[in-house]
Amino acid sequence: MTLRPADRTLLALAAVAIAIAAADTYVVVLALPDMSAAAGLDALELQRSAPIISGFLLGYVAMLPLIGRVADLEGRVPVLLLALAVFAAGSAVTMLAYDLPGMVVGRFLQGVGGGGLVPATMALVADLYPKERRGLPLGLVSAVQEFGSVLGPVAGALVLAVATWRGIFALNLAAAAVLLVAVGRAARRSDVVDAAATARRAAGRDVVSWLLLLVLSVAGALNALRPPGIVRDLFWGQFFVSYVGTHRWLTPVGLVAVLALVALVVWSLATAHPLLDLRRWWRAFSAADLPGALLLAAALGGIVLAFGTGDPAIQVFSPAGPWYLLGSAVAAVLFVVHLRRAADPVVPRGALAHRNAWGGLLVSFFVGSALIAAVVSIPIFAALTVHRDSQVAASLVLVRLLVALPVGAVLGGWLLRRLPAGVIAGGGMLLAAAGFVWMASWDAESLEHVVSTVPLLVTGLGFGLALAPVNAAVLAATDDDVHGLASAMTVVARMVGMLVGISALTALGLRAFYAAQRDIPAPAEVCGDEGSRCSAYIRLQLDAALTQEQFIFAGAAVCALVAAVLALVLLRGSDTREVGNRGLLIG
Repeated sequence: MTLRPADRTLLALAAVAIAIAAADTYVVVLALPDMSAAAGLDALELQRSAPIISGFLLGYVAMLPLIGRVADLEGRVPVLLLALAVFAAGSAVTMLAYDLPGMVVGRFLQGVGGGGLVPATMALVADLYPKERRGLPLGLVSAVQEFGSVLGPVAGALVLAVATWRGIFALNLAAAAVLLVAVGRAARRSDVVDAAATARRAAGRDVVSWLLLLVLSVAGALNALRPPGIVRDLFWGQFFVSYVGTHRWLTPVGLVAVLALVALVVWSLATAHPLLDLRRWWRAFSAADLPGALLLAAALGGIVLAFGTGDPAIQVFSPAGPWYLLGSAVAAVLFVVHLRRAADPVVPRGALAHRNAWGGLLVSFFVGSALIAAVVSIPIFAALTVHRDSQVAASLVLVRLLVALPVGAVLGGWLLRRLPAGVIAGGGMLLAAAGFVWMASWDAESLEHVVSTVPLLVTGLGFGLALAPVNAAVLAATDDDVHGLASAMTVVARMVGMLVGISALTALGLRAFYAAQRDIPAPAEVCGDEGSRCSAYIRLQLDAALTQEQFIFAGAAVCALVAAVLALVLLRGSDTREVGNRGLLIG
């Protein structure tokens, strides 16, 4: 089977979109202090701005199963276009936000759109390639996604060097808009375009919707940014005076934006071929079992809020974590009951029953549990030792690991033509485990030596090797009509593994830290009259802090080892190799 150039272009554009969304996951970390200040939060209240990050995670994880199922019912390209549109809308809302709720809503929409790109693209690969040839394209998609993670902090730093934090989201908006047009054009030349293409072309000529969007955009931007020159003008300034109190949306400009939004919704529901086909998407989400999807979203959302809103350096999870987990458990029970009763549930009965399918999800969970330890603890370790005065420099140490991830992803996809998925994924995670064992032996001077780069590269390569085989095994073990859902659940499993993993590993590290602190003598015993400021006592405190990170690395090694064993056991027999190579090894 030979792909047409238009099909390749479509996949390439979808991969680029995934990279941009992946970059957006990390880019906000550098901009968080400035965003907090813009939202009116004090520099000492950065913890209150955590919802800016967790809002993205909530949208990314909680809505993925529903979007994946819609991709199975409505087609891959429509969901790609919808996800790009939602990501663009989220970027616009975040860019124009002037308070914390607005930023959180924008980030949530970005998460929904960015997350929706992944299952649609993975399912598109499965549609275009037979199972024995999916390895390399899946590896390339994973590589581009991980490259986006590397690019995120660098791109954020470059934008912040020449513009404000709003420039980051303006760049996102521009990129999403360009990709939206490019994907639509590539789809019209591709084999995967569906029967609704004519209706979508007609929708593009919906002049009323375009005009209402223009009014909404201009009025919304003026209301959010409030240009000083206009606000202070004697005539134009009165359009920014609120009718009631000081609420911005109750000013003449704000009300124009609100009315334009309401008119756009009404028009979209009334006209035959609207630009925003709300009726079609309501039918699609309803057909995908919206009640069941919302119960599953609530269960996943409780996990995200419990584990994703605390400070991983000092907390196991959010102070309200037990309540979030209780709500998650209740939603999970109701979801299971719903699955038994629904005629067409969001997760069709038996869809993930094959050992390679549910086994792939389990492996993905432990891959995420181990990976998050590297993402969080390597910068912390660097900040404690060689980069005490620069958080940016400490974060860049992680890049040494992240640059090896895309290389491993491509290599893992290529090897799938010759080796079983379980062997490649298991071997990759054994490499990652070995790298973590090495890191667990680091001391305060280790990062000063060039050799410290070796375990970082080995660990990154190992993680990369595991990505494509796990995805390929899950897709090979599921039917074509649930590939979107299966891809979504694989991503969800890894994200939930990351959230739960950092909580469990932090708990392990904190216990080691407190134990090490209890063994430190009193300052007077170590320093005499110098008190706690002498170098010997400071070194003991540093060693206690490093003990915490060393235990986290050791715990990550255990998670990686568990992932390796599960991959070798549960993914054996996965039908992902070319016919001529299946006799080389027993899968």
